[in-house]
Amino acid sequence: MKVLSTRERVTVTAHFHAGHRQLDYPGKCEWIHGHTWRARIVVSADELPRDNIDMSLDFGELKAYARDLDHKFLVSASDARFLDPGQFDPKGVVVIPGAGPSVENVTLHIFENVLKHIETKFPGRGVTYTVSVELQETDNNFFEIQRVVTI
Repeated sequence: MKVLSTRERVTVTAHFHAGHRQLDYPGKCEWIHGHTWRARIVVSADELPRDNIDMSLDFGELKAYARDLDHKFLVSASDARFLDPGQFDPKGVVVIPGAGPSVENVTLHIFENVLKHIETKFPGRGVTYTVSVELQETDNNFFEIQRVVTI
């Protein structure tokens, strides 16, 4: 048998329950509300590197980047009300980069944490990965980030 090419992929799904609001949004999304968010994280490469026990990326570690948002309130850095530790316990609030905790910015938050994880676990190997994070905010609304990166 002659192998012409290979592609290896790790795929995990996770869900979490979190609230947010969109400051300055001209509609009902400016009010506090919540979702059961569903994340799908896919990391692939021609050949995924393996650690000393012959594992590539641990499923639970990847899922944790979504699950860490479970039962939290997602805010932007400009949402002073929810950043006041005298009123809200900081353990229940996650600051999402960007102008607001939109599905786009929450997806980017998870995506960047997945990239940091790969960089920490397999630094400087020169592996080209395709990394994708898809986040489902409601039954009908999804956002996905997919990038090809070399680490």
